[in-house]
Amino acid sequence: MRLTIVPLSEAHRLPRWRRPTALLILMAFAMPLAFATWSALLNNFVVEVADFDGADIGWLHTVREIPGFLAIGVIALILVIREQVLGVVSLAVLGLATAVTAWFPSLGGILSVTLLSSFGFHYFETVNQSLQLQWLPKARAPQVLGWLLAVGSAASLGAYGLVVLTWKAFALDYATVYLVSGGLTFGIAVFCLLAFPQFETPHPQLKQVVLRKRYWLYYALQFMSGARRQIFVVFAAFMMVERFGFEVHEVTALFLINFVANMLFAPLMGRAVGRFGERNALVFEYVGLIVVFLAYGGIYLFGWGVVLAAALYVIDHLFFALAFALKTYFQKIADPGDIAPTAAVAFTINHIAAVFLPALLGYLWLASPGAVFVCAAGIAVISLALALMIPRHPAPGNETVFSWWRGAAQAAE
Repeated sequence: MRLTIVPLSEAHRLPRWRRPTALLILMAFAMPLAFATWSALLNNFVVEVADFDGADIGWLHTVREIPGFLAIGVIALILVIREQVLGVVSLAVLGLATAVTAWFPSLGGILSVTLLSSFGFHYFETVNQSLQLQWLPKARAPQVLGWLLAVGSAASLGAYGLVVLTWKAFALDYATVYLVSGGLTFGIAVFCLLAFPQFETPHPQLKQVVLRKRYWLYYALQFMSGARRQIFVVFAAFMMVERFGFEVHEVTALFLINFVANMLFAPLMGRAVGRFGERNALVFEYVGLIVVFLAYGGIYLFGWGVVLAAALYVIDHLFFALAFALKTYFQKIADPGDIAPTAAVAFTINHIAAVFLPALLGYLWLASPGAVFVCAAGIAVISLALALMIPRHPAPGNETVFSWWRGAAQAAE
């Protein structure tokens, strides 16, 4: 296949549907078709078909996060393959693995297919984040990232809506739904590979591991974000099935409500980050998550009911949508050539806790589910303390609130 290379500065001459933003929108739409459907059906699939318990689901998510921990491998791959091609191929792998998920209804089979799909998901997300920060101008990045989140939510909404409306009406099975959703993602990935030129950015990316001292706060926030998110992803939906007996269409309806909310609020969140800054947005997120996780714990400790649990799940999901403020914070402090390698390093850091935390907390879940959410609240408290270290106007040389101290000390010497 012959690749057509177009400098980013010339991309505006292309038809709108072949420009970089159009490719980002199409990929943002394609990824949730596979991943969101996989997530919506997963808890019911593993409980009903594979007879999973809390420890099994913990191990599943530990295996799922191994490729995230190995996301640093993207740096080696972009030595031999263009970053844009790698992203699209990873998207295709995600779609293909999702399509065959139901064909392997055993613990070993599910873990194997999950590992493959996770390589596709995490490598796609690593490259996609890098391309977003390279292709979007800083002034418009928060708003466009908000719209991309809304597009992804719309794709998830469509997938979930179809599951809710057709699961019982047409007596669907897991194999059919996984095959259709994964196949659509795979088809869109092939289209992206063939229909779009390769966009050349003006800043060549370093193709080596980049660890810079001045990015330490970004690394710390990524680590805590990964730990906190795992508890939500692994145990919040699992609670709805295990404790409250939600069926497939009920879990999917809950996911559907989440993404309707994201469609409505994500663009507004993008504008809010642009107006109030990354620090205020992240502080708001973490304070909200502390309250939500403590309330989750109360469901088990005090026997609070299903309506509160469902409401907390939707609120929780909305707070997590503000996480793109972390992307724009890094975009503002980074050297342009650091974006691709640092995206890979950040994904690895983000998944350090994810490799061991789900399995470890899976055993804690067997003894005390409420304690798992109390741990999540503690992690959110640490995240809040870190967020308060972000300056109002991040920039190279002004990465933290302590930067002016360092500058004053150097000036005094």
